[in-house]
Amino acid sequence: MRSPIQNAVEDSADDLPARDEHIAPAPRISIQAFCESVETAAAVQSAGEDRRLAKAHLKIQMGGMTAAGEAYRSAPTPNVIILEFESRPETVLAGLDSLAELCDPGTRVIVIGRHNDVSLYREVVRRGVSDYLIAPVNTLDIVRSVCGLYSAPDAKPVGRILAVIGAKGGVGASTIAHNVAWSIARDLSLDSVVTDLDLAFGTAGLDYNQDPPQGIADAVFSPDRIDTNFVDRLLSKCSENLSLLAAPATLDRVYDFGADAFDAIFDSLRATVPCIVLDLPHQWTGWTQRTLLAADDILIVAAPDLANLRNAKNLVDSLKAARVNDHRPFYALNQVGIPKRPEIKPSDFAKALDDQPAAIIPFEPQLFGTAANNGQMIAEVAGSHKTAETFRHLAQLLTGRSEAKRSKSGLLGPIMQKLRKKV
Repeated sequence: MRSPIQNAVEDSADDLPARDEHIAPAPRISIQAFCESVETAAAVQSAGEDRRLAKAHLKIQMGGMTAAGEAYRSAPTPNVIILEFESRPETVLAGLDSLAELCDPGTRVIVIGRHNDVSLYREVVRRGVSDYLIAPVNTLDIVRSVCGLYSAPDAKPVGRILAVIGAKGGVGASTIAHNVAWSIARDLSLDSVVTDLDLAFGTAGLDYNQDPPQGIADAVFSPDRIDTNFVDRLLSKCSENLSLLAAPATLDRVYDFGADAFDAIFDSLRATVPCIVLDLPHQWTGWTQRTLLAADDILIVAAPDLANLRNAKNLVDSLKAARVNDHRPFYALNQVGIPKRPEIKPSDFAKALDDQPAAIIPFEPQLFGTAANNGQMIAEVAGSHKTAETFRHLAQLLTGRSEAKRSKSGLLGPIMQKLRKKV
């Protein structure tokens, strides 16, 4: 039998916007919520299931301030307390004063109240409350408030993770991931890292014409050494704004990993790099599923045939169900228009997946073959080609950014270039 809270969770999820702004995930913290309404408890419970609070330990109790007072008379307080009040402003302030006597140093308090009152807000903040939310609240209100406690306004934004995976092997997902990352770095002027997660057969090193002596294998097999400095030393510079965390692409060992094997690596990259593009192999394991669920945005690459359609739909449906507070995965159709090959039309793909493709990339063997053999990106081989423009579009879509403005040199451009050469 379903509880009132479970029913309210689904109602709360239905009211969420299709896509929210980038919210940095919270660290490993303990959260205790004391609610007075079933609706608020449902929103908090749903927030606890969000990927951005995946590391947090959440406990929910009914009873509001009365229950909180009883709980902390003989127990330490957690990192975060969420406290709901349905009473009058003066009762709220009295309750906070009594809670202050029980709180341990460092505990942060989020208050959910019914009164939209500036004077009350000022008094609440003066008493050290970290945030005041006006009921009714939804899932993202809670997620945003808790995560915001650990993202200082003047701090460098936490990096955004973009995961790219193929619906089937051989559909060109890696090629697209590498070209999109190149465009993010070059066209959007955004510092980025490509992480090749196909440790046995990865091609990122070949595509970028890089042969670094170290890479992601050195990190994943040395979990005790992982920190931002260690991971930074493993990066190979591809361009001004693009670095590579390469796969060894050798078979000298077996690459079996636990579900959380890459968590520390991703956390270190998030702390120092604005954008991380993950090139995922076509497989379904605990760690690939965990990586997809934790990503900020996902791009599925598919070819226009039946197996790709089935696999893409399975991926989209599974990820949508598990990521109810996130934008649904994007998908791109690649290798479209191979001569004499029967293909499923993009319109039929869109109907089956209930979404239009983010991009349709035609079959261009000469262009892609030249780029692959030269260790170059499509934009380097043919910068004005329509496919290069498609990668720029995907870069903007996945990052939510517009193209960086490029200054016009005008008549002084050639003169300034000559002067730089003489210096």
